[in-house]
Amino acid sequence: MTPVLHGPPTPPLTGLRVVEFASFVAGPSAGMTLAQLGAEVIRIDPAGGAADFHRWPVSQRTGASLYWASLNRGKRSVEIDVRTERGRELVLALSTAPGDHAGLVVDNAVGRPWFSYDALAARRGDVIKVHIGGRSDGGPAVDYTVNTEVGVTDLTGPADTRTPVNHVLPAWDLLAGTTATTALLAALHRRRTTGHGSDLRIALADVALAGVANLGWFSEVRERGDRPRHGNFVYGSFGADFRTGDDERVMVVALTPRQWQALCEATGTAKVVAALSDAVGADFDDEAARYTHRETLAAIMRPWFAARTIDEAAEALTTTGVLWSRYRTMSDVVTDFEAGIASPVLTELDQPGIGPVVSARNPIRDSSEYGPVAPAAALGADTDAVLAETLGLTDAELGALHDSGIIGGPC
Repeated sequence: MTPVLHGPPTPPLTGLRVVEFASFVAGPSAGMTLAQLGAEVIRIDPAGGAADFHRWPVSQRTGASLYWASLNRGKRSVEIDVRTERGRELVLALSTAPGDHAGLVVDNAVGRPWFSYDALAARRGDVIKVHIGGRSDGGPAVDYTVNTEVGVTDLTGPADTRTPVNHVLPAWDLLAGTTATTALLAALHRRRTTGHGSDLRIALADVALAGVANLGWFSEVRERGDRPRHGNFVYGSFGADFRTGDDERVMVVALTPRQWQALCEATGTAKVVAALSDAVGADFDDEAARYTHRETLAAIMRPWFAARTIDEAAEALTTTGVLWSRYRTMSDVVTDFEAGIASPVLTELDQPGIGPVVSARNPIRDSSEYGPVAPAAALGADTDAVLAETLGLTDAELGALHDSGIIGGPC
């Protein structure tokens, strides 16, 4: 019999301790996900903060980095001067502390041989280290350079130009972060079954290449050559944007025969589409045929949208079960949030040093419940507590480390 849960479920990674020594997006997003799932994530912050500590966007009220605070929610911050031998010793000790729940590391440190897997494994043979780098050969790369190299920027943009268009979302960074969490948990399972540690390495460029290859895009190019741009049309199916009579825009997608039939019903174009089908000898229940004749099909439906307001179109599309969405700005999303009609994955919290911010719970729902959310700790806020709890340092030892500038944070 399945036990009945009373109260919120215990987060699944409760009891794990992960040391994160990373900056920018991939590593910190991995650590944040682990923290949201219940792990104790200890973020190693170099003295004064890492290179992303002041990165934009920043708060208009205080100048503090909204970027940094958002990616480091729920973690503990330990501020250590890693340029000193004693500081490095503290980082190594935290990373290799004993216990089945510890010895787990996520990093993107570059040019730090003292923090290599071999250095960690010399202290703890079953240590698990997930390193996120730019390239598999050790070279540098970031999402914005990787995305251009794999050809995605050549596919994005208006159909009447081949000028490359950069993607504003650091998608490969975020995907590398989720890959890192998967790698860490897989290695932890192996350690618990075999006793072996792991030296796992993820290259951002590899994540992007694998992602594009797994979609079949490279294989297609080898057979057909580079794909032409299609603007806002969806490749290989029917998806198009339409302008309504009150100058709003909607995106409509029909991937399945049922979705296509619903769209024809909503727009009152079923008879005209059937006549076109007979004229060109195409079965529009086949998404390939819808794609081939996308321009004509969109032209048939465009007057229906132009004759209606966004509200009128929305009612008809929703009632008939069309897959669609309105084009919106981020301000629209924030307005919904403040009105209490946005998804409950979004929440507001009081971020120290900034004030109220729009934050997010982990999108993984446990027993249909979103997990709790916590603010980012101030730089070095947990230094003394972590070093005392994990390494057993005394108040006198902590005071001496503060006096020598090896550790930061409140005394």
